Amino acid sequence: MRHHAWTSDTPDPPACLEAAARPAGQRGRALKRPLDVAVAGVLLALAAPVLVVAAALILLVDGRPVLFWQTRVGARGRPFAFPKLRSMRHGAEHLHATLAPRNDHGDSITFKMRDDPRITPLGRLLRVTSVDELPQLWSVLCGDMSLVGPRPPLPEEVERYTPWQRRRLDVKPGLTCLWQVYGRSDLPFGRQVALDVEYIERQSLALDLKLMLLTIPAVLSGRGAA
Repeated sequence: MRHHAWTSDTPDPPACLEAAARPAGQRGRALKRPLDVAVAGVLLALAAPVLVVAAALILLVDGRPVLFWQTRVGARGRPFAFPKLRSMRHGAEHLHATLAPRNDHGDSITFKMRDDPRITPLGRLLRVTSVDELPQLWSVLCGDMSLVGPRPPLPEEVERYTPWQRRRLDVKPGLTCLWQVYGRSDLPFGRQVALDVEYIERQSLALDLKLMLLTIPAVLSGRGAA
């Protein structure tokens, strides 16, 4: 049975998304990877000056390392190295257990906390502007990620998935997705999964292009990013 994301407590999709949401044909699937490589390559070249400035600021203000590498889970459960510009203090991962009771998502698989004390002042700026995510364009070029797809989860999150939630792993993870457009990490985990499954069932090249365009105002708004 198909799991629909558009429930009574989920915002209705824009008409442009409804029009674009058609199952991806063989041609669309064949074009997805070339589109990923072409767009990610151009974006990485354009973002190079921003990355250089951000890296210099991290070194100057917070010290090394500039990049934070983390293991994430990709398509079919395959782990891969996931890069971000470092936005947290040293040893931040060891503080996760102590902060768990303050999870804005409640007793959820995912963790979201406003005013997270682990995030540096510079890191908060990098997160609000999504500059910290730019190194993931390299993961797209390497084939670990796609431009559009469910966001890549942590291994410990996947261990707690139900069979339905594991549907998120049916495709490559992406830089953006339906719930990134609809409110980003402010959305509860259940709604994120529902939107991810909806994308997987209805993905098309046209939908990918529209989501990429709609991500721009979502990023500029800064809502749900930090």
